[in-house]
Amino acid sequence: MTDKIKIKRALVSVSDKTGIVDVCKTLDKLGVEIISTGGTLKALREAEIHVVSVSTFTGSPEILGGRVKTLHPKVHAGILYRRGNPEDEEQMQQAEFKGIDLVIVNLYPFKQTVAKPNVTEEEIIENIDIGGPSMVRSAAKNFESVAIVSDPSDYAALADQLKANKGATTLAFRRMCAGKAYALTADYDAAVSGYFVRTAPVSSSGPVELFPQCLVLQYDRTSSLRYGENPHQSASLYEDRSYPAPTLLKAQILAGKELSYNNYGDLDACLDMLLEFTEPFACVLKHANPCGAAVGDTIADAYKAAYESDPLSAYGSIIGLNKTVDMKCAELLHETPFVECILAPRFDDEALALLTKKKTRRLLALPQISEGRVAGLPAYKFIRGGLLAQNADDAETTMAQLQVVTKRQPTPDEIRSLLFAWKVVKHTKSNAIVLARGVATVGIGMGQTSRVDSAFMAVKRAGERSKGSVMASDAFFPMTDGLLTGTDAGVTAVIQPGGSKGDPEVIAAADTAGIAMVFTGIRHFKH
Repeated sequence: MTDKIKIKRALVSVSDKTGIVDVCKTLDKLGVEIISTGGTLKALREAEIHVVSVSTFTGSPEILGGRVKTLHPKVHAGILYRRGNPEDEEQMQQAEFKGIDLVIVNLYPFKQTVAKPNVTEEEIIENIDIGGPSMVRSAAKNFESVAIVSDPSDYAALADQLKANKGATTLAFRRMCAGKAYALTADYDAAVSGYFVRTAPVSSSGPVELFPQCLVLQYDRTSSLRYGENPHQSASLYEDRSYPAPTLLKAQILAGKELSYNNYGDLDACLDMLLEFTEPFACVLKHANPCGAAVGDTIADAYKAAYESDPLSAYGSIIGLNKTVDMKCAELLHETPFVECILAPRFDDEALALLTKKKTRRLLALPQISEGRVAGLPAYKFIRGGLLAQNADDAETTMAQLQVVTKRQPTPDEIRSLLFAWKVVKHTKSNAIVLARGVATVGIGMGQTSRVDSAFMAVKRAGERSKGSVMASDAFFPMTDGLLTGTDAGVTAVIQPGGSKGDPEVIAAADTAGIAMVFTGIRHFKH
C-alpha cells in the first residue's frame, strides 16, 4: 500500500460549484489533466483553465439528455483499477485506458429540490443522481490509490496536501475522504428513500411505510454544543432537513448566547405545547415540564395568567407564546426574574428592543408556530442499541367525545376548563395531574411514581386556588385516593381516561363528593 500518490489526472463534476475554480487552478498549475462535464466544464473553461470533456476522454457522446455521460468503462476502470496489480495494469494497458487519481464530485441537490414549494415529481426524479454516486463510491472503494473529495470544505485541505507533498496525496487523507464520501452517499440514498416512503400510498391505517422493515434516518450535524446534559458530556446538534413540520432548527435566534443541550430539550417541549393551541396561549416550562399555562384574550393576558400559576418554579424557565409578542406582553416578560429563553412566532420591533436589554436572555422567533401541528408523523425514542418508533400523540379530544360518568353534569364553563386542562396534562410528564381554573393552570404535579403524589403536588402548588378548580389526570385513577386529594381541596370536576378496574369506586367517590367527572377513553402518558 503506497502512502503518497501523485495526482496526474482528475475528474471534476460538481453541482455545488463553490470554490471549484480555485481548486482547479491549483491542479492546473501542477500540470494535472482535468476531465469535466456539463456546467462544471463550462465554468472551468470560462476561468481559462485547461480542461478535457468527458466525451473526449471516453470517445463517447453524452446521451439520454445527459443521463449517461460518466457511466463508461474508461471512467470507472480509470478510477477502480488497482495500482501495482499486474492483471489490472495489463488490462488497462491493453485497453489503452488511463488512470484517474483524483475525483472531485458532489451530487445533484436532491434535498433542496424536494424542499422547493410547488416542485413537480418530474423535477424531483431528475434530481436523483446516478453517475455522481457511482463515481464517489468507486473512488472511495479504491482509496488506496484514488482521492475522492466530495465536500467543498475539503478543497483547502486538498490544496494543502498537494503543496506539501509535491502534487501527491497521503493515504491518511484519502482514507479520511473515503469515509466522508460514503457518509455522503448513505445520506443521499436515505433522502431518496425517505421521499418515496413519505409519498407512499395511504391506506386506512396511514402511510404504508410509516414503520418500514428497514428504518433509515438521516440527520446532518449543524453545530457542536458547548456541552451536553452536564458539563462533562460533549454534544452536537443534528437536523433532519426534510422534516415537514415546525421545528426549533428553523427558528431564528434574535438575541442571547448560544443554546445549550438542555435548552433544546426544554424548547422542544415548549414548541410541542404551543402547537396544541390556536387561541392566544402562553406556557412556562422547567425541565421540559409546564409549571404554568394559560389561554387569554391577548397574548399578554395569557402570559400573565401562565406565570401566576407558579411564579416560584418559573425562575430560570423557558417561556413559549403562540402569538406575536407586542409591547404589553414584552413589559411583563421583561419584569420576569431570570428567563432562559423566550420562543414566539415573532417579536414587534419595540418589544424586541426592550427584551434585548438583558443580554443573556435568548429570544427565538419561529413563524411556523402559527401554522400549527402536522399530524401523522412518526416519533422516535432512542434506547441503547436501538430505538422505539410510534406515531406522535396527535389525538385531540372534543366535547362530543366526553363521557359523563357521574350523577352531576359538568357546566359549560367546567367543560371548557376540563378540555384546556386535558391539553396541558398531555404535555406533562407522567404521572401527571393538572389543576385549572378557567383556562389557566393553578397547580401541576408531574413525574411521580405515584399518581396520588402528583395530586398532592398539584394541590400544594395551587393552595387556595384549588377551590373551584378542575382536575385533569393523564391516566386513570386506580384507586380513590388521588381523586379525593383533589375533591378535599375543592376540585369541582375531573377529566380522566377511565378504564380502571377501580372505576366504579372512583365514580362513587365522585358522586359522594358531588362533583362532575368525565371519561375520555384515551390516555396521554408522556414518559
